[in-house]
Amino acid sequence: MQAKSALPILFVVMFLVMIGFGIIIPVLPFYAEEMGASPTELGLLMAVYSLMQLIFAPMWGRLSDRIGRKPVMMIGITGLALSFFIQAISTQLWMLFAARIIGGMLSSANMPTAMAYVADITTEENRGKGMGIVGAAVGLGFVFGPAVGGIFSKNSLSLPFYLAGISSLITLILVAILLKESKQDKSEAAEERQSVWKAFTPDVSVLFFVQLFISLSLSGLEATFAYFAAESAGLGSTQLGYIFMIMGFAGAMVQGGLVGRWTKKYGESAVIQGGMIVSAIGFGLILLVNNFTTAAIYLTIFGIGNGVIRPSVSSLLTKISTSGHGSSTGLLSSFDSLGRIIGPVLGGWLFSITIGLPYISGVLLTVVAFVLFLGFRAKAKQTNI
Repeated sequence: MQAKSALPILFVVMFLVMIGFGIIIPVLPFYAEEMGASPTELGLLMAVYSLMQLIFAPMWGRLSDRIGRKPVMMIGITGLALSFFIQAISTQLWMLFAARIIGGMLSSANMPTAMAYVADITTEENRGKGMGIVGAAVGLGFVFGPAVGGIFSKNSLSLPFYLAGISSLITLILVAILLKESKQDKSEAAEERQSVWKAFTPDVSVLFFVQLFISLSLSGLEATFAYFAAESAGLGSTQLGYIFMIMGFAGAMVQGGLVGRWTKKYGESAVIQGGMIVSAIGFGLILLVNNFTTAAIYLTIFGIGNGVIRPSVSSLLTKISTSGHGSSTGLLSSFDSLGRIIGPVLGGWLFSITIGLPYISGVLLTVVAFVLFLGFRAKAKQTNI
């Protein structure tokens, strides 16, 4: 399938997937609270989803190398729909936990398979653009999804879950009808049945740790910024919603429109380094937030830097890894999930010590990732990465 015809379809698919996912974000805490969830149980409810993705994403990525991208993506979207509908009819907390576990297990197929699909249909020269388009779809889904969820939750807290489920079913039909299989070689060779850690080779291991550190710092910010903004600038939930919307739009526009051009002109390595520099500057600037305008500007600077890193890392990984595209992107998603599990806990603990510490640690984590990547790039120069 030609990239020109497949990428727009994949964009719509991932946008709808993330719309469905985003719809429930503002609703789930109140929904769980109605069923008697304590703050600790709510934290576990959020974490168990990422834990399932951590465990199962590499498996789905590897399976897509063996049987093809389309069937695995359809399994992932079906799991997402099932999870949403179970949550919609839930009357007890254990049902919510069951739905989140099922959703995490099955929907963890979506992101690594989508990235592997992009790697299949793009040339190395245009791969950064393809990964950026997927990243933009994810970003825009996160912008619009919570807004839709917030609007419809006024009528009923269960309604957004039904909407998310219906959105997932529509996405499943689109994939079944419009998306053609991208992987032509589906042989179950012995090498394809090896450990999910096969992709974790010395040549590319640094890329997984870069993704871990970037995910750690981002999720730590997401978990604490509402409290920080309230205390340092007196901002409320409505203003924060607008701030994150501005950040999401800016990040999505850069990923969808500029990452491809930059990676084509300068290479993924340069874009990753540039993204880390901008991200670290944004983290530092957040400490200076004192009103709505500064919060929007500084968070957007951070978001743009952070947003260009993931698609560029994915693009570079699929170019240099000797494993299948699905195996590589599945393991990358697993490291991303690990960061999202540890990040909120670490961020909350650091915030309890002093409110600026999560952002100081974000700068330090980004600097560590930058230094690791410099070493990787120096070592890889002879291979023209």
